[in-house]
Amino acid sequence: MSTPLNHDALAQLFSDAHTHTSWQDKTIPEDVIQQLYQLVKVGPTSANCCPARFVFVQSEDAKEKLRHCLSSGNVEQTMSAPCTVIIAYDEAFYEQLPSLFPYADARSWFTSSPEAAYETAMRNSSLQGGYLISAARALGLDSGAMSGFDATLLNDTFFKDSTWKVNFLLNIGYGDDTKVHKRLPRLSFDEACKVI
Repeated sequence: MSTPLNHDALAQLFSDAHTHTSWQDKTIPEDVIQQLYQLVKVGPTSANCCPARFVFVQSEDAKEKLRHCLSSGNVEQTMSAPCTVIIAYDEAFYEQLPSLFPYADARSWFTSSPEAAYETAMRNSSLQGGYLISAARALGLDSGAMSGFDATLLNDTFFKDSTWKVNFLLNIGYGDDTKVHKRLPRLSFDEACKVI
């Protein structure tokens, strides 16, 4: 772990990577989807709570269900994407803690505090969604994260009678580089950071 990644690897993960909204007509093989999760699952979460749940929407029927949940500005890019991942969290993630974090009675930290459970689920599932973006880039895929959707409708459509709830959506696939937007400005180190 003490050897930094080379310039090309860092460029693929960060400096040359862009958010994509246009896609090549190219299916993501199922073994690549399996690889994505194998990478994501080893990313750290607090107390190894692993609250994220991932629904890989690829079939035409599932995409049509998703279409009705989307804001109008996200329909075209989502319908043309080879896959849209619903990054969700399990409200009852703590039920897995006796096996995921056997060093303490971590389950009790959350059964007595719905607020702590919600904050932990949202924070850590967001973190795991970030790992998914990095994993996709590492495996040669492009991605585009979205928050433009009706969460209540999506939860009713995909997670009715379930403890899963949507966090955000992520289109993944092989992006059309001819239609990618120019990189927008970012804050400088001095604008965004303090060393104290």
